[in-house]
Amino acid sequence: MAEDKKNQKKATKAPSKTKKAVISDTDQSQNQGPGFGIEKLFLKDVSVEVPNSPQIFTNREAPQIGIELNNTAKPLSDGYFEVSLQITVTSKQADQTAFLIDVTQSGIFAIKNVPKEGLEMVLAITCPNILFPYAREAISDLVIKAGFSPVLLNPINFETLYAQQKQETGNSGNAN
Repeated sequence: MAEDKKNQKKATKAPSKTKKAVISDTDQSQNQGPGFGIEKLFLKDVSVEVPNSPQIFTNREAPQIGIELNNTAKPLSDGYFEVSLQITVTSKQADQTAFLIDVTQSGIFAIKNVPKEGLEMVLAITCPNILFPYAREAISDLVIKAGFSPVLLNPINFETLYAQQKQETGNSGNAN
């Protein structure tokens, strides 16, 4: 008897009609806010040189460490960008180069619905901030594998570097 009541309720319920809104891709992208995603992180290029080995390992003088930094960004396709962070670490003892390590850490980033004025900042600040810890780890590992004491790079404030670069390009643009 209970089963009959259940069957009757099922039979008396009218199938509900749902309306589905059709939204085109352009409408959907206009309604969405800015989007950012990491598609892939990878080590693009690595170079390790120990030009004065094995003699350099007998030198007990404190090394002088030099760091060069370069950041590049290039569009791949609609909304996708490759950002590369190149870091070169050079160690010198007296007038001899102990080691030279060059690492290019790259990433493919999806950046959608970001205004053009904000896009430059994302590519110059946000993406390098994501890439830096990976490049730092690679450099540290390579220094150790090359037979030297570990080198840990201090954190880098990419926002300050970006502001300095903008100020320099602004000053050089005004000088012309």
